[in-house]
Amino acid sequence: MYSIISKKSLNPTVTQMEIYAPFVAKKALAGQFVILRVAEDGERIPLTVAGYDREKGTVKIIFQIVGGTTELLNQKNVGDTIPDFVGPLGRPTHTAGLKKVCVVGGGVGCAIALPVAQALKEQGAEVTSVIGFRSKDLVILEEEFKAVSTVFHMMTDDGSYGRQGNVCVPLNEMLEAGEQFDAVITIGPLIMMKFVCAATKPYGVKTVASMNPIMIDGTGMCGGCRLTVGGKMKFACVDGPEFDGHEIDFDEAISRSRAYADFENREREKTCNLFKKEVQ
Repeated sequence: MYSIISKKSLNPTVTQMEIYAPFVAKKALAGQFVILRVAEDGERIPLTVAGYDREKGTVKIIFQIVGGTTELLNQKNVGDTIPDFVGPLGRPTHTAGLKKVCVVGGGVGCAIALPVAQALKEQGAEVTSVIGFRSKDLVILEEEFKAVSTVFHMMTDDGSYGRQGNVCVPLNEMLEAGEQFDAVITIGPLIMMKFVCAATKPYGVKTVASMNPIMIDGTGMCGGCRLTVGGKMKFACVDGPEFDGHEIDFDEAISRSRAYADFENREREKTCNLFKKEVQ
């Protein structure tokens, strides 16, 4: 069993937890993920490592409440346990040799982007961070990004905080002004990553996109995270989750990602209704 050491609500739909998992914490690197189950007979879900403390033996996860399993996980509290917490899995972010990087995160994807930015900062790289959200009430991890960024841009779609617009606005401005990056690393909604990659392609800037959003079971057996990269079939969980953004068929990935949306909504509603009955 793995104990929940801390729990924090980052916004109305996103929760941060710190899990005591010393063997995972010992090996975890930025960009990797874990597989967990909330109950012995529960669904297995992949969640990205949002941070780790090797001395304390803890791993941080940040998740959005979108389906039945994440709803059950969110009902857990400090001191509670979960039966399975396996990892680290996936290939870590390649940061070696990078000296100037732009990290672009959107929504809950910022939870994945932050440890990447932190790893780059620790190795002495100059980090420009661009993070975007729909509105002010959904903003997460602002201070943490500022702490590791030489340049920081906050964007909201409705202009309720920071600058109004999407993450491509400052990215395009920097590229048009002649800013040079060794790489752009983007993590967030698929449509956002598609346009980030489209923005950098004319400038020939190496762009890495994390395909975590399409992962399901994390082992490659379900085929749900199948995608086309450079004309070849890949699996986000075992071949990635990061790929050359200029070679990803985003339209195919976006279409496939919608396949389970209705199921997730039904399962979350079912879980919420069961929980309400239990507390009555």
